[in-house]
Amino acid sequence: MAFDWRIVEEKWKEKWLREGVFNADPEPSRPKVFITFPFPYVNGRLHVGHGFSATRLDVYARFKRMQGFNVLFPFAWHWTGEPIVGAAERISKGDEKIIRTLRLIDKVPQEEIEKFTDPVYMARYYMRENKKTAIDMGLSVDWRREFHTSSYHAAFSKFVTWQFNRLKKLGYIVRGTHPVVWCPHCQSPTGDHDRLEGEGVSPELYTLVKFKCNDVFLPAATFRPETIFGATNIWVNPDAIYVEAEVDGERWIVSKPTVLKLREQLRRVEVLRELKGSELLGLMCKTPLTNQSIPILPAKFVDPESGTGVVFSVPAHAPYDWLALRDLKRSPELLKGYGLDPKIVEAINPISIIKVEGFGEYPAIEVVDRLEVKDQADPKADEATRLVYKKEYHTGVMKENCLSYSGLKVSEAKERIAEEMKRAGLADQLYDLPEKVVCRCTTKCIVKVLADQWFLKYSDPEWKAKVKKLLSRMRMFPEAARNYFFEVVDWLRDWACARRTGLGTPLPWDPSWIVETLSDSTIYMAFYIVAKYVNMGLLRPENLTEEFFDYVFLGEGSLEEVSKATGLSPQLIDEVRREFLYWYPVDLRGSGKDLVPNHLTFFLFHHTAIFPEELWPKGIAVNGIMMVEGEKMSKSKGNFVTLKDVIEKYGADAVRCTLMIAAEDMDDPDWRSDACKDIREKLDQVFKFISSVASMPSSGAAGPLERWLLSRLQRRVKAVTEALEQLKNRTALEIALFEIWNDVRWYLRRTQAPCKEALLEVARTWVRLLAPFAPFMCEELWSLLGGEGFVSKAPWPSFNEAKVDYFAEASESLVQQVMDDLREVLRATGMAPSTAHIYVASKWKWDVYLRALEASSPREAIKVAHQVAKELRAKDPKIVQKIAVEASSVGGERREMRLKAGRLDEYEVLTSAKDFLERELKFEVKIWREEGEKVYDPRGRRFNAIPYKPALYLE
Repeated sequence: MAFDWRIVEEKWKEKWLREGVFNADPEPSRPKVFITFPFPYVNGRLHVGHGFSATRLDVYARFKRMQGFNVLFPFAWHWTGEPIVGAAERISKGDEKIIRTLRLIDKVPQEEIEKFTDPVYMARYYMRENKKTAIDMGLSVDWRREFHTSSYHAAFSKFVTWQFNRLKKLGYIVRGTHPVVWCPHCQSPTGDHDRLEGEGVSPELYTLVKFKCNDVFLPAATFRPETIFGATNIWVNPDAIYVEAEVDGERWIVSKPTVLKLREQLRRVEVLRELKGSELLGLMCKTPLTNQSIPILPAKFVDPESGTGVVFSVPAHAPYDWLALRDLKRSPELLKGYGLDPKIVEAINPISIIKVEGFGEYPAIEVVDRLEVKDQADPKADEATRLVYKKEYHTGVMKENCLSYSGLKVSEAKERIAEEMKRAGLADQLYDLPEKVVCRCTTKCIVKVLADQWFLKYSDPEWKAKVKKLLSRMRMFPEAARNYFFEVVDWLRDWACARRTGLGTPLPWDPSWIVETLSDSTIYMAFYIVAKYVNMGLLRPENLTEEFFDYVFLGEGSLEEVSKATGLSPQLIDEVRREFLYWYPVDLRGSGKDLVPNHLTFFLFHHTAIFPEELWPKGIAVNGIMMVEGEKMSKSKGNFVTLKDVIEKYGADAVRCTLMIAAEDMDDPDWRSDACKDIREKLDQVFKFISSVASMPSSGAAGPLERWLLSRLQRRVKAVTEALEQLKNRTALEIALFEIWNDVRWYLRRTQAPCKEALLEVARTWVRLLAPFAPFMCEELWSLLGGEGFVSKAPWPSFNEAKVDYFAEASESLVQQVMDDLREVLRATGMAPSTAHIYVASKWKWDVYLRALEASSPREAIKVAHQVAKELRAKDPKIVQKIAVEASSVGGERREMRLKAGRLDEYEVLTSAKDFLERELKFEVKIWREEGEKVYDPRGRRFNAIPYKPALYLE
């Protein structure tokens, strides 16, 4: 039967929607599972990364639904923040880069792009398009609960207002002065999801070590103030523009970009003059603490945008410094070009100040040599820097030439030296970004110290303790992610929760600010319950008062008072409250590991702040980040893959399976087009086979082969179920698609008369095991097989141990082993034999083998084998040793199978498979008992036979 997946997918998604198959309402008699996925931004099309994370959860939702759970899997859309407004602004400016991307990657018609200057129009366009894609993808969503964020959804805005008033009342939103990532154009803090570049980058505090040069200070920015004792020179970029400026009454020389940073960090700055970095070369500076004279030298690696554009050099302990110094020593003509005497550089020698285990005097030089770093531009210089810094910070000890700090661990000396230099006026501080951050409006961001700004108080120790309590008890997929969350909770600082521009909900007590994009998306899972009633027209924004949310979510207030305050009937309010208590808490929330440092952790913080413990989330699933053909996915690279494109090309089932087979746990999946083509072909083969089973005439009776097939099927059911329970989707799909297919193909090779009843049982079970992964194909097959209703709601196959036939499995594994051994001999020898002689082990060897198989360790197996052999008066200790070693090497499922199968009559098993072996191998096969009479064995091979490893002789 031909399989037109386009027709099949259209047919079943229409049926699912028409019959509301995935709509979920409270059923107190059934256990529930509430699964949520972070709502996507609507500034572009859904891509394969969205597809991976969402399908991972959808597979689990479908699995649980088939297990009989009442599953709610809702969906919504994120409008908040700068992403949409930033894109619209770029389009209005005629930004060719984004317009070309919209046209070529998102395939937006030109007439629509022209309307994208209105961010609301753009958001509605992508929301409509992406909903269609989510439906095309087969996501089993209850669309009655759909909503979007921002003030353009008045009901959701009311919910955010309630949430923020509540947090402020509880003391979790405070006013303070903190460093934030700041967009000078938008005049707003720029959260992770409001950035084009630099997601996850936070302000870092640099120590500014002040080097005096005549009557001016050169403040050098560093993360390693303890290395001041090893300073040999100052680096500046000779081509950069610097300024001499009064900074809080003190005269400094810094790079020109530093002026804005200082001013935005509440410093008074008056620029006196500009100068080129080359004008500073050759001047001498005094080091703080040691009062040594050191020269200013040129270095192109110094970035005027980073820190202050002034760096002090410690070549013994900083690979970049050593490389720059080495380059200058090798290029005296370069120094002369700047009017410098090369003897200045020749006289500089590294100063060792830190003793490090595993290194000599100069760790930076040793690592540079070991990694064969060529020069400052070599990417391996970054790796060298990381190696030295990590080793010195964790194991280094300050040497005797470090004054009163000698003997201190580097980790202790770093903080102490910085603080003492600041107190003595020898150092200052500056916040900066360790990596480039670009706002969605395309402006490069800086650090601003915001005074009297509103912050979420994530630094609160008591709040952190509540989150850790939740983390310690919730389910985590994979378990390795738990420590990642604990680390984030430990370092998380106060978070600016409002911005000036973008879409969103006005801050309730100061409407000139808007709640920022990551702060309004923390407990919205609760709003899915309310959204159903809003979308039905039963709740209007004006009904959603503080009293309404207090009662529905927290049980506060009386029903009568809330009814008066909202104008709603007590019955409706009580119904919403009961529905909320049925679905909450969230059972599983999942997304990529890039959201652990922000959204997923904020989700935990806000739930512990607002809800009682019994309503705290129960589980989180964390997955890897999508790659495309081995590289990071990026629109700028041109390797951005939209779900719409690949669904149209390969079909949703093939896309879903390709994504799920790509990775599990926190491994990064890799989208490969060739892999999707292969999966498409595999699914077509499965469809063709199962549809043929549905129409095949009755034939063949059940026998040992059918018992083997159905036994293997039960093992597959058990393995797939166990994998899905742990969100091991790749493992589950490999078994459900490939291993069952291998079992079926082996069966069809082995039998001359397939049994329809056995194959129908396999087909009905197989279709259900594949249904969470390839739901469209499986609905069609379920219908062809005469299954009742939708396969999406059919009962999940349950493991039936009574159908596990260990003897049949052991017998068939022997046939497979002999086939493999014979093929290996043919491959190794290149023979074209006319006859294969197979010798099966004698009874006494089986006695030894089965006793050795019971042993708990290889040593015990050898001991037991020799004891049994002695009792049986066996005369060949070498073969006994061989049997023991073979038995002890068998583990897991194979060991259980052989133990429970017991003794096989290998002669009978192989004799019954003789025709099959001859058919497959194209030569005559003869089976002999080792202890039989008149055995043909010209080379004495039969004595080498052991259980499950017959001896072979080919001629």
